[in-house]
Amino acid sequence: MNEAGIETLEIKGFDGLPIAVHVMGEGRDVVLIHGYFSNAYTNWIRYGHAAKLVEHGFRVIMPDLRGHGESGKPHDVEAYPADALMQDGFALVEQLGLTDFDLGGYSLGARTAVRMVVNGAAPRRLIVAGMGVEGLVDTHGKGGYYRNVLTNLGTFERGTSEWMTEAFLKTTKGDPVALLHILKTFVDTEREALASIVQPTAVICGQEDQDNGSALALAEALPDGRYIEIPGNHMNAVTRKELGQAMTDFLSA
Repeated sequence: MNEAGIETLEIKGFDGLPIAVHVMGEGRDVVLIHGYFSNAYTNWIRYGHAAKLVEHGFRVIMPDLRGHGESGKPHDVEAYPADALMQDGFALVEQLGLTDFDLGGYSLGARTAVRMVVNGAAPRRLIVAGMGVEGLVDTHGKGGYYRNVLTNLGTFERGTSEWMTEAFLKTTKGDPVALLHILKTFVDTEREALASIVQPTAVICGQEDQDNGSALALAEALPDGRYIEIPGNHMNAVTRKELGQAMTDFLSA
């Protein structure tokens, strides 16, 4: 355990790939999954969201997705089959022996959490942040944007969305080859499957964030969804203290 009270474990992904898992605190288990191009530190630790949850009695479990952070980043396309991230999520639950836990994610992490739930995961509560209906039912729309960025690095005009995305990639020391393969793991979720999510679900989204479609429409499509708006857009809402506060309030209710 380091000075910040973060313990880093290594589990095996569904195919044996090393997956780094960062753990903070003691108490009720909550698994939080970060977004694309990011990692557990950037999404959950850097801006205090994990610490906020720890203060309120949670043990926060934060994997680095395959191809990201401190986890394995193979360049072999065979390491990235459809729903690979979901399968790694199930491997984490099994290897850590989690039975009564909460589950949440931001952007790609939110999509991964939804894929887990519609395929049998049974958290007590679910957090879907930075995500709308379209980002779940039509994953290839946004995937095309990222494929363009990853295959044209260094060509974008300063200040454009693509330039900012590439800048974020550099700050997280992302591996472009591995991240390009991650796009192959995306699987659409049928709208009918969303109606099967019975868990109380917080759909938390930045006021200016339409990157993955309508978060409000997603909340309305869920049997027990509630929409929580926070300041910001897709890139910076995750840096706002309001995100950690909204997560803590929802899970502590």
